[in-house]
Formats: sequence, C-alpha cells, structure tokens
Amino acid sequence: MGVIVGILIFFFFLYFGGGKAVKKVGEGLTDTGKKMEVLEETLREGKEDVIEGIEKRLFKKEKEPQKKSQ
Repeated sequence: MGVIVGILIFFFFLYFGGGKAVKKVGEGLTDTGKKMEVLEETLREGKEDVIEGIEKRLFKKEKEPQKKSQ
C-alpha cells in the first residue's frame, strides 16, 4: 500500500510541474522567512519598551509615600 501511495505522489509531483513547483514554493518560503525576521525584530523592540514602562510604574509606586488610613 505504501509503495502505491509513493508512486502516486511521485506522478502528481511530475504532473504539477516537478522542479518548477519546488522552486516556486522555495521562493515563497524565502519571502515568508524575511517577513518573519522583520516581525521578530519589531516584537523584540516593542518588548523592551513595554518592560521599561512596567519597571517605571512599579518603581514609581514604590517610591511614593504610603498614605495613612484613618
């Protein structure tokens, strides 16, 4: 059964363009990879800004004197 499926996959590969199809898919993956690198860099920069903002708020609250409740 596995041999028959393998032969069918091989013929479909040849029918749909063989090497041209693989090249087209490879180009698409390369473009996707470049977009993902830009997205990762943007997320890293944004993460640092968020962490700095959180630290400022936490340290600001700790420095404020606590009010006495009556």
